[in-house]
Amino acid sequence: MPRQTSHTIVPRDTSAPQKEAKPRDPVASGERDAAHNRAAGHNYFLLEKFEAGVALRGTEVKSIREGKANLKDSYGLVKDGEAFLLNMHIGPYSHGNIANHDETRTRKLLLHKDEVRRLMAKTQIKGHTLIPTRLYFKNGKVKCELAVAKGKQDWDKRETEKRREADREARSAINANKHRMGR
Repeated sequence: MPRQTSHTIVPRDTSAPQKEAKPRDPVASGERDAAHNRAAGHNYFLLEKFEAGVALRGTEVKSIREGKANLKDSYGLVKDGEAFLLNMHIGPYSHGNIANHDETRTRKLLLHKDEVRRLMAKTQIKGHTLIPTRLYFKNGKVKCELAVAKGKQDWDKRETEKRREADREARSAINANKHRMGR
């Protein structure tokens, strides 16, 4: 004969507020760029973009998560069938020790062989270079968006600024007309 128990099972109250998960850092989760090269669009015509992984050390990844990366003076180079990123500044990790990384060391870009060949062909055209435009996280890995770029002359920069100003004025005129018509 089975033994009877004296305790009863109480169903869990599902209406009680559940503990919310701690939100992840927007840089680490890939919602926001870790670094962005704003000067690239101003100084160059960005022709074609590529996504590349970056070979980094542990303290470099942690520094990028802290927002200590800077792409301003960096550029890409294709040499001996490999792609490299030069002059990208990653500040020292705040909790690092004597084994902290060198801030502007040359870093290898992780690309397929056919992508490296395409980049080599495009950068050998006179006046074209390889410029990193942004650094971001994708699936927990650091990625770099590279653009094949052609340098702008001063008159090109003025032309771009005039076009941007004309577009801004046109948008404001359209919005002003919408507000007038709506009343």
